[in-house]
Amino acid sequence: MRTYFFILCSVLSATTFAQDLEALKRDTRQKVLPLLPKVSGMMQETVATQGVMAAIPVCKEKAPQLIKEHADQTGWSIRRVSLKARNAERSTPDSWEVRQLADFNIRAAAGEPLETLEHGEVVNDKGVSVYRYIRAIPVGSVCLSCHGATESLAPNLRAELIKNYPHDRATGYAAGQIRGGLTVKRPL
Repeated sequence: MRTYFFILCSVLSATTFAQDLEALKRDTRQKVLPLLPKVSGMMQETVATQGVMAAIPVCKEKAPQLIKEHADQTGWSIRRVSLKARNAERSTPDSWEVRQLADFNIRAAAGEPLETLEHGEVVNDKGVSVYRYIRAIPVGSVCLSCHGATESLAPNLRAELIKNYPHDRATGYAAGQIRGGLTVKRPL
């Protein structure tokens, strides 16, 4: 009887934990994912109205400021990361993010739609439980203006990118690839 009770409690506890994880994922999505179309919209509008060169400060300054404001409002760490970082100080992934981005590439190669690539889990971060979430950021057509094949970028644009990002590795992408991820670390 004791064994049965222990098994029942374990199953109920695991079910509750899974429901809690799903609730964390839904809440994180709801509060953070609206950032992606805002950032993309800023880029598209700038490119359409002012040209590609004007998009560099949007990507370098305005998008991170928008993300920082949102992080300040939620109290969570929110940032964009990439395996091919343009701004190494700001967007180099940590080991957890590297694993998730690598997994996204495997899942995408297996045919999973890019818009479904996400992962969330509770992890121990320096002795504290935190919820980590990451969502893939696919390469859209506006992204190719600055992140496409290096040889396809205009010389003046390449020079401006080198000036703003001397250690840039974020070129050579094609539409439909994974550019990086929007990542969240929220305390529990």
